[in-house]
Amino acid sequence: MYVGRFAPSPTGPLHFGSLVAALGSWLDARAAHGRWLVRIEDLDAAREQPGAARQILSVLEACGLHWDGEVVFQSRRRELYGAALARLSALRATYPCGCTRKEMADSAPAINGSRVYPGTCRGGLADGRMARAVRVRTVAEPVAFEDRLFGRLAQSVEREVGDFVLWRADALFAYQLAVVVDDAAQGVTDVVRGADLIDSTARQIHLQRLLGLPQPRYLHLPVAASAAGEKLSKQTGARSIDAAQARPAIARALAFLGHPPPAQLVDAAARELLSWGMLNWEIAKIPRERSIAYPAA
Repeated sequence: MYVGRFAPSPTGPLHFGSLVAALGSWLDARAAHGRWLVRIEDLDAAREQPGAARQILSVLEACGLHWDGEVVFQSRRRELYGAALARLSALRATYPCGCTRKEMADSAPAINGSRVYPGTCRGGLADGRMARAVRVRTVAEPVAFEDRLFGRLAQSVEREVGDFVLWRADALFAYQLAVVVDDAAQGVTDVVRGADLIDSTARQIHLQRLLGLPQPRYLHLPVAASAAGEKLSKQTGARSIDAAQARPAIARALAFLGHPPPAQLVDAAARELLSWGMLNWEIAKIPRERSIAYPAA
């Protein structure tokens, strides 16, 4: 059975870019007669905006994007992530790292915007060094997967990212580990999300293989960007979705995903737009772009 999910971080209210991801994942799940879950990725309390999780859920409901089962909060699942990290340690797939960002400033730029880790601590911590993080060992062999929109993609995690962090000394588990553990625990078969996360996929598959977890199918949707080409976010001034304006917001999101509602639905309620979108959902109609400028959002 198809199981999809929407997993926002509560760093701010739901904006148009987030709605696009939510709608795309909801439509894909409902078109397949599957389940659609909501998970709040609130591991980093320092980045969380008070009340954001509640606002996100409220707007989803106002838009008619109803989920199945209970909402899961990552902050309540740390034991699961700790168990996965311990398992990787037992497999000798991880090691402690004492390097600072400043010490990696001269490393090659990584595909994720940071720096490729040069493997300084792979052989063990130098004398007098304290562990600042736990990293997972990567391999040079490219990790390949089939994206349902972009086709076959491959990435050498070792060369393009390096051994990446799974746990920080401030007791924060990394997104890459948490999302892999959660998707497997919730039985997620299909991950539908923004293309800004497409470069994370190879790292997640690497962890899935190490942990012996199933690999879901992936569909990455174009990201709504500002006129300057930046992903819409709280930091780039994206306006939050007004629950009272759910219908036009759904109509705009459908059009953004290549499914503009027909003229006869111009005054239709949100539920009618969703019903039409579900019946007419086709991956081939989605623009094959990583980002699309949407300054009016």
